[in-house]
Amino acid sequence: MNELKDTPSAEFQTAQEAIAWIVGRMEKLGIKPGLQRMQLLMEKLGHPERRLKFIHVAGTNGKGSTCAYLSSVLQACGYDVGTFTSPYLEKYTNRMQVNGADIEDEVLLRLVNEMKPIVDEIAETELGAPSMFEISTALAIMFFGKVAYPDYVVWETGLGGRLDSTNIVNPVVTVITNVGHDHMDILGDTLDLVAAEKAGIIKAGVPVITAVGPEQGWHVIEETAKAKKATLYSLGHQFNYANVSSKLDHQSFDFSGPFRRIEGVPISLNGEHQLTNAAVAVMTLEVLRQYYACIVDDEDLFKGLQGTRWPGRLEMISNEPRILLDGAHNPEGAASLAAALQSVYSYRKLHLMMGMLSTKNHTGYLRHILPLVDTLILTEPDFHKKGDASKLAELARDLLREMDRTVEIVVEHDWKQALEVLTSRTEQDDLAVVSGTLYLISDVRSWITYQTDSEKGW
Repeated sequence: MNELKDTPSAEFQTAQEAIAWIVGRMEKLGIKPGLQRMQLLMEKLGHPERRLKFIHVAGTNGKGSTCAYLSSVLQACGYDVGTFTSPYLEKYTNRMQVNGADIEDEVLLRLVNEMKPIVDEIAETELGAPSMFEISTALAIMFFGKVAYPDYVVWETGLGGRLDSTNIVNPVVTVITNVGHDHMDILGDTLDLVAAEKAGIIKAGVPVITAVGPEQGWHVIEETAKAKKATLYSLGHQFNYANVSSKLDHQSFDFSGPFRRIEGVPISLNGEHQLTNAAVAVMTLEVLRQYYACIVDDEDLFKGLQGTRWPGRLEMISNEPRILLDGAHNPEGAASLAAALQSVYSYRKLHLMMGMLSTKNHTGYLRHILPLVDTLILTEPDFHKKGDASKLAELARDLLREMDRTVEIVVEHDWKQALEVLTSRTEQDDLAVVSGTLYLISDVRSWITYQTDSEKGW
């Protein structure tokens, strides 16, 4: 069960100290794409990643929901499932779980104390100091490969794919949900370039499942899969779904794939985009059944899909007043949110509070949202890359003039004050929505649920 070294002269005395050391690196070192530091880390840790079966999931939107579907179904089938996701919504330990339970503080502390001298050693080389995300990725691999030994690890990329630290693993199956306008300052300024970064997780001979469409750079995914001799299962080609019914908190669809047809597949998450995410998850599970003899009975498949919850995505966090949280923060996410607001929810007036990071495509986001809202409350996440609420307001006013539309705009830089404005405006038949960066969603969710501030980190 345990291969951890004794660390009598431990660097950190508590899990909180260890976590503070990890997340403190974000502001100091930022994001450092590349795999050389990860390769060295894994080598010095004895390659724990080689003992695990990873399901590697990339994509601009939908990867978190797809991971949630996969984890829920595999657990329902009786498998032990590790998950690594980012960013977390409440606590740092949320990002590495087994069967839905966070890594324990004492285990985290022992693992970080084991890793710390190796991190310091690498920092002295020409490769430089490992980043926050690299250490978090290595910590998750140590936890799964040295302590928990789950049957499968659902493994979400952080950013892009090709140079993302999660790409250190050789998975049993690869998933690319979609490609959209996000992180283009890092991944490239065209969808083809972004698609090429996502396609970087495709490995030789490892099957690939994707819902990437032709206008999102599908040909890039197809060419990469062909070059790597990786069988491609693509939505609209090898598999499809048909919407059977969509009601609040209950949708169903018929799935057809190369191996079989499944009728009346149920999910509880809302929005048309969740049918796509669920269909991608079902195709992934079908590949696991065919290639790796993974046992997935229909009863467990339905139970797992219907039981999937994904906090912060079309999540009704309060009923009096009605407050919906949704982490849409790019144009494609805003399009999905707008579609759901028009088809799933009813309201007299719509009041939307949003806060963004400075690096995002705010124009594309606002074009989808502004036609629907009665009040727009602009605020700022409590995060070092926060977008200026006043600049967002200027942009929104310009776009509204173009649309010949009048919307009341409120600028409140303090998000807690903004939340008070939002709740005070929302009457019985109205709907309040908090949207934008997950750093804001995380804070609002913790505040409404527990009246406490969330931890913060990638």
